[in-house]
Amino acid sequence: MKTFLVLKNQSMVIFIITMLFSSTLIAKPYAYITNQLDNSISIIDTLTNKVIKTITVTGKPVGVAVNNKRQQVYISTPNGEGFSVLDINTQRKIRAVKVGGASLGIAVDAKGERVFVADWYENTVSVFETKSFKLIKTIQVGTSPSGMMVSHDNHWLYVANRVDNTISKIDLSTLKISNTTKVGQHPFGLSVNKSGKRIYTANVESDDVTIVDTTNFKRLITVKVGARPYATALALNDTLLFVTNQDDSTVSVIDTKTEKVISVIEVGEKPEGISTHPDDQYVYVANWFDNNVSVIDAKTLKVVDTIETGEGCRAFGLFISE
Repeated sequence: MKTFLVLKNQSMVIFIITMLFSSTLIAKPYAYITNQLDNSISIIDTLTNKVIKTITVTGKPVGVAVNNKRQQVYISTPNGEGFSVLDINTQRKIRAVKVGGASLGIAVDAKGERVFVADWYENTVSVFETKSFKLIKTIQVGTSPSGMMVSHDNHWLYVANRVDNTISKIDLSTLKISNTTKVGQHPFGLSVNKSGKRIYTANVESDDVTIVDTTNFKRLITVKVGARPYATALALNDTLLFVTNQDDSTVSVIDTKTEKVISVIEVGEKPEGISTHPDDQYVYVANWFDNNVSVIDAKTLKVVDTIETGEGCRAFGLFISE
């Protein structure tokens, strides 16, 4: 009887330890890097900055949106006419969702209840609920919608319309466009700060960043950066904005208080996607031509690590889990 109790207690201890260990693994922040030319996703454990798994996702994957509430990741597949769904816990692809056209930008709302997909060819944003992935609505926006961002209060979706040189503001309660404003030439990636008062757009053709006031939806200032800026990310409590410059192989750093460039950091060739770690200090940059990811320390403004991934890594969107 005593032996049975000892074995039972030991088994319970082992079970508890296993569960705690598994929870720790699941809780780690992971970076999901789309390798467009490889038709794959590299999953980086950001605690070790090592690729722990590579998943096949066909359709030339580009965009990434992490749904922390549902423990899922959404990958846009322009050649697959939709997006794929990955399970964070199992690190596996669990389904594909058809949209039509060529999906590119992708974003998820703050509650994890809806996913938004920008269709580059159809000039629309499709809205799906995230339980069964039923289509809720298709919204007509500007020409060639690309980057998207949901405000932290979950009231607004902002969409960069590349060919129209505009950004649209969509009311998430009505799923209708509330306002549209001109920015620089060919806006692609964008960021909105935590207070919801400022939007920053990377304008590919005019080599600058437009800062927009969300209250009146008017341009405040334009900041010159490097050649062909692609995407943006905020760090250190929104005090710094990081901008990938594709043709310069650099990242420009803008002080959001002074609205001036304070540093230019060399990274890999053709940097595109950029996202900030949940610690708000480390910024990850996908280098398309070098097939790797640069890790920047926002405090020192230096590259502290380089991680090899797959071929043609782009990772457009918020690609790091919490």
